[in-house]
Amino acid sequence: MHQFPVSEEKNKWLQDKMETLGIHEKDMEERFVRSSGSGGQKVNKTSTCVYLKHIPTGIEIKCMEERSQSLNRFLARRELVRRIEKLSGKLTSEEIKIEKIKRQKLKRRKRARQKYSL
Repeated sequence: MHQFPVSEEKNKWLQDKMETLGIHEKDMEERFVRSSGSGGQKVNKTSTCVYLKHIPTGIEIKCMEERSQSLNRFLARRELVRRIEKLSGKLTSEEIKIEKIKRQKLKRRKRARQKYSL
């Protein structure tokens, strides 16, 4: 597994997620192409956009969020993990947080209705 220019925790999280989902580097096809959009001359001269294809599932990801190629490699893999989790039917950590917030807001609404209906 490559070390990306993010914190050690994020590298470890990505590695663990890829192992639990059975995603291997050998199953991925990775290409680097020139980005488009903002970034000016730097973006036009270097190949910072990462194109990642997971061969077993056929999922294709094109990541050009940052000006750094190595950071885009990390972000592309993170997106691949999220999409494969979504395919497996499991709730992702983001979806769990959203559900928790929805439940909290529902409780607040119920209490507000009871308070003002008297």
